[in-house]
Amino acid sequence: MTQHIQNRIQALQSQYHRVAINREALLKLLYETEVAEQVYNSNAIENSTLSLEETDKILQQINLDRFISERELFEAKNLARVVNYIHSKAHQTELSLDMMLLLHKMLISNIRDDIAGRFRQDGEWVRVGNHIGADPLQIRGLLQDMIATYKSGGHQPVIERIARFHLTFEYIHPFVDGNGRIGRVLNNYLLIREGHVPINIKFIDRSEYYDAFQQFDKSGSTQIMEGIVGRALASSYHKRIAYLESRKIITLKEYAKTKKLSHSNLLNKANRQTIPAFWEKGQWRIGL
Repeated sequence: MTQHIQNRIQALQSQYHRVAINREALLKLLYETEVAEQVYNSNAIENSTLSLEETDKILQQINLDRFISERELFEAKNLARVVNYIHSKAHQTELSLDMMLLLHKMLISNIRDDIAGRFRQDGEWVRVGNHIGADPLQIRGLLQDMIATYKSGGHQPVIERIARFHLTFEYIHPFVDGNGRIGRVLNNYLLIREGHVPINIKFIDRSEYYDAFQQFDKSGSTQIMEGIVGRALASSYHKRIAYLESRKIITLKEYAKTKKLSHSNLLNKANRQTIPAFWEKGQWRIGL
């Protein structure tokens, strides 16, 4: 199954690079419109109460209609800053522990400055569910091994390598706070470096996302996470290709009416990414 998805990803990547020639302005706009969605989904997975609309308003410096905590305000602004930073830097700079620390400092500044930009220290233990993060004294060595394993697996499907990298990073849990958001950012850092487009792990997929960690913890398997990464990557390519090819973008519900097809059946296919649908602004869309 992983190889089947990987073959589809390679085909989409080739198609994307063909239609993206001399379309830098449009690609820049597409990326800019995705920042709020990436920030919203990643923060929502970590239990932020902000909606997508509220996140977008914060990033556009528009006042909200309700009170929100200072922490949630900085979580949105800081993560947007990190997302934009990797978009400009990932092509130029190889991922390293120093880069992880820099990204973490950007993410946690003004939230918890005492832990921003540093790994957990001796005596700082963290628990996620029933899992206890790695011994603080072993963190640097484990992270270096994780990066080395990723680099040495170039012959393996990218979704398999990203899935294992992400699960391993979260298993180590190197920071006192911000591990989930940094981990998802690092996925995109690596994807961009390998000539792929960034992905957005959706909040509505949180249950399956957590199942992936449980599976990895119990058996070391990355199968569930590979599916999440593969479908997210396919969706990201489908979106860009639809816009680059100047297709008419409509919701999947509208598409079902136009083609006289079952909406529920199309939703199932969109979730499995067996049709060229993509997730945008909280709903499935497709290009005609």
